[in-house]
Amino acid sequence: MLSSTQELLETARRNSYAIGAFNVYNLEGVKAVISAAADNNSPAMLQLHPSALRYGGAPLVAMCLQAAKDARVPIAVHLDHSTSAKDIRTALEVGMNSIMADGSHLPYEENMAFTREMTRLAHAKGAIVEAEIGRISGTEDGLTIAEKEAKMTDPDQAVEFVKATQVDALAVTIGNVHGEYKSPPRLDFPRLKRIRQLIPIPLVLHGASGLPEPMISQSIHLGVCKFNVNTEVRQAYIQALQEEICRDEPGDLLDGMSGAIAAMQEVITAKLRLFGSVNKAHLHQSPYAQMLAERFSAERP
Repeated sequence: MLSSTQELLETARRNSYAIGAFNVYNLEGVKAVISAAADNNSPAMLQLHPSALRYGGAPLVAMCLQAAKDARVPIAVHLDHSTSAKDIRTALEVGMNSIMADGSHLPYEENMAFTREMTRLAHAKGAIVEAEIGRISGTEDGLTIAEKEAKMTDPDQAVEFVKATQVDALAVTIGNVHGEYKSPPRLDFPRLKRIRQLIPIPLVLHGASGLPEPMISQSIHLGVCKFNVNTEVRQAYIQALQEEICRDEPGDLLDGMSGAIAAMQEVITAKLRLFGSVNKAHLHQSPYAQMLAERFSAERP
C-alpha cells in the first residue's frame, strides 16, 4: 500500500525502530525492495536520487508509485537529495508526496531560504519535506564531498532552521558518510542526543551502508527513525550482473535480472532486520497510525 512518509516515520519513532529507505533506479531495484519488505512484513521506502529521476523521468516515478500501491505492506516513495527547485517541482507534478530539499551545499542562510521555499511549495502540493544542515562527506551517484568540506550538524542551529523552514524531517550529520567508510565509522552520539532533545520532528541518518549493528541500535535509541541505504544495494546489483556476464556461457537475460534482484533483496532484508522493522507492518495499520495519516492529510491542502 502506498503510505505517507510522515506516518511511517512517526509510527517507527513511537515504536523504537527505523524505516529503511533504499535508492532504486529501475524495475529490478523496485522489485527487490518490495519483495524484501513483503517477505519480512516490513514497511520500507523507495527513494529516487535526482540522477535517477532525470534518467527515468515520469515513467520511473509512476512505476514506483504503482508498485507501492500494489504492495501488501506500507511503502512510501521519496525524492532523495534534491538540490534543484526544478527537480523538486517535477517530482511533485508527477505525484511524489515526499521530497528531500537539500540545500546543505549552500551557506547556512541560503540553505534556510532554499529549504523554506521548497517546503512552502511541497506543502501546497500535499507533500512532506526532509532537509539537511551540516554536510556529509563521501560519494553518492557521482556527487563527491571532500572530508574537509563536511560539517557536523549544530544542535542549536538546527532548532532555528526547523522553526524557520517548517520542514517535516531533518537529516543530521554526526560523522556519517556517503558511500564506503574508508576507516571505522565514528558517530558523535552526544551530538545526536542533544539534537533529539531539541528537535521534535523525525531524524534521518544518511550513509547507513557499512554502519555496524551497535551504531544502528544506538542511533535508533537516540531518535533516528529513517536510514538511507544505497551503496551496498548497488554493489550487490553490479556484482550479480558481472558474475552473469563473465560466465563461460551467459544465460538468459531474464535469468540475469532475476539473479540481480535476488542479490539486492538479500542485502535489503539484512538491513530491514538491522533497523528493527521486520514484522512491524501491522503497526502502520493500527488506529493510531490511521489517525496520523488522516491528520497529516487534513493538514495539507
